[in-house]
Amino acid sequence: MKNNRLYIIAALAFSLASCAKELDKININPNATEKAQPDYLLTGAIKNTADVYWGTTNNMNSSLLFSQQFAKVQYTEEDRFIYSNSSLTTLWSNGYSQGIIAFNKIIEAGDAQDNPNYRGVGLVLRSWVFLLLTDAYGDVPYTEAGKLNEFITPAYDKQKDIYFGLLEDLKAAKTVLNPAGKAIGGDIIYNGDISRWKKLANSLRVRIALRIADREPAKAKQVFDEIKADNDALISENADIAQLIYQTSPQQNPISAQFETRDDYRISKTIVDKLSELKDPRLAVYASKTQTPTPEEYVGLPNGLTNSEASALGFAKVSKPGAYFLLPQAPAVIFSYAELLFDRAEAAARGFTTENAADLYQQGIKASFRQYNISDAAAAAYVAQPFAQYDPGNYKKSIGEQKWLALFGQGLEAWAERRRLDYPVLKASVNTVLNGEIPVRFIYPGTEQSLNIQSYKNAVASQGPDLLTTKLWFDVN
Repeated sequence: MKNNRLYIIAALAFSLASCAKELDKININPNATEKAQPDYLLTGAIKNTADVYWGTTNNMNSSLLFSQQFAKVQYTEEDRFIYSNSSLTTLWSNGYSQGIIAFNKIIEAGDAQDNPNYRGVGLVLRSWVFLLLTDAYGDVPYTEAGKLNEFITPAYDKQKDIYFGLLEDLKAAKTVLNPAGKAIGGDIIYNGDISRWKKLANSLRVRIALRIADREPAKAKQVFDEIKADNDALISENADIAQLIYQTSPQQNPISAQFETRDDYRISKTIVDKLSELKDPRLAVYASKTQTPTPEEYVGLPNGLTNSEASALGFAKVSKPGAYFLLPQAPAVIFSYAELLFDRAEAAARGFTTENAADLYQQGIKASFRQYNISDAAAAAYVAQPFAQYDPGNYKKSIGEQKWLALFGQGLEAWAERRRLDYPVLKASVNTVLNGEIPVRFIYPGTEQSLNIQSYKNAVASQGPDLLTTKLWFDVN
């Protein structure tokens, strides 16, 4: 009940934070405080951002389809990549109007209350939201974003500049975060454990360093050198996973909420076939057995079916997501220990560090198994098989395929990594509308063409046509 109350209060605070600047000046209550409480804001900002990240539009109806982890069993237009410029708007609209503005207010409140830990946490979470935005759209407002009193039509920054800026923001965050400093409230990720927020800040630096590694290898290596020189801690165990663990209805996981009232999605045949081929015990976690018994028990749905094809195949003979992911309390994972281990393996493979890439790769697989309470014995047997061996001659394939499996459910991150590493190799259905291509970006919201037209035009002139098939700066191959 207490957490529900916090969500409601924080949501009201969000409404105030998102008002236009004229209303902000006019609607002043002389009997109420003008300073939002950072603990309430933090709770609401985390919850709303996790909902956007893990929800239908940006996860189930797009990036999980692009990465072929989910497929649609009815209303299959999105699985055939049929989108308009109003289809992929919630990451943009909520990311800016709720996420960026709210985290800016938390940063300001931390300064006003002389509590640097609020500033640090706000910087970490704001950086994560900006990373989601640029990974999906490319060039986006960054320098001028969220500053309503100064910029009504913010300019778009180039993706390279955003990544470089976020690396500096996260360095600033890890510097001000102090486990011995003042406590914070409202933290529904780490319950006020500032040492873990520092680990997340540094781990996000690692993620960004690898995003730019194909374009700016010297800068990427510099990030790893700085982390080593400063002895910066990274996520180092599954207990460090950055995630929001949901509650029961109405505060349940968005995937669980979707399946309470609709039945549009199944597990993709691509990932079910891969897990089956590898005799991977995560199959029983990621997928449910078919409702109508089948010889295989777990059957994936091909991506890109027409509505008539999907209807003919039916609901009962293909697998829904596993019970773990349908629980109301299923976590929205932001950054896992398994991902960090695969990142470290790749950094070693690229020569950015002197660590053992093969060992870290196997540790990443084992950490993913532990994340889902699969036994260490099962993990050890799995990594001992020939198919699970690390290939130093093609580290992108080894790491890319296992990372894709480990990132199941994290659509935006799985999609970004697949674009960057080019593994696993995925094929589009013949029914899709992009001539055999899979989307490599979100198209900008149509409102940008009416409300921020010059900035929009500048971005398109710099980045390329506003199409699903226009590659972003970080996506080299």
